[in-house]
Amino acid sequence: MQRTQVLFLVKFFVILVGAYLLIAWNPVNDRVIVPFTQGIATSSGALLNAIGQQVTVSGTMITSPRFGVNINNGCNGVEAMLILLASIVAFPASMKARAAGLVLGAIAVQLLNAIRIISLYLLGAYQPRLFDLFHTAVWQIVIILAAIGFFLFWSARVAPNRVASRA
Repeated sequence: MQRTQVLFLVKFFVILVGAYLLIAWNPVNDRVIVPFTQGIATSSGALLNAIGQQVTVSGTMITSPRFGVNINNGCNGVEAMLILLASIVAFPASMKARAAGLVLGAIAVQLLNAIRIISLYLLGAYQPRLFDLFHTAVWQIVIILAAIGFFLFWSARVAPNRVASRA
């Protein structure tokens, strides 16, 4: 393995562990992550209402007489965004490219996460036997793979620019 690859992996893991420790710290969780998750619940609830589901949102809960979901840590897309953040920050690229990758990647992860939440609510309401499978296996894998896929796409696009700028 080349030195740059080892350096990337070391940076990646240090950033990832640091980011996880930061969001696990109660003041950050309570003042940043919980309000962020409430925003996800509010927007997902609005989308569900727009398609006629007549849900109510309270904090991180989306409920109706048919079904309810509580968006907890692990279901808010933050972990996937942290993996993406650690990958992009550890990758040797310009600050401009990193900033663009972080913003676009976070948007992509959260759009996919909104689809996840809406589909999980619909599965719980109309196909409850499929809910656990999709909640614990299918969507967890899809969200993480999407974050990794975005990083691979982004890094392939910025890597030629990095090499060209050194020439």
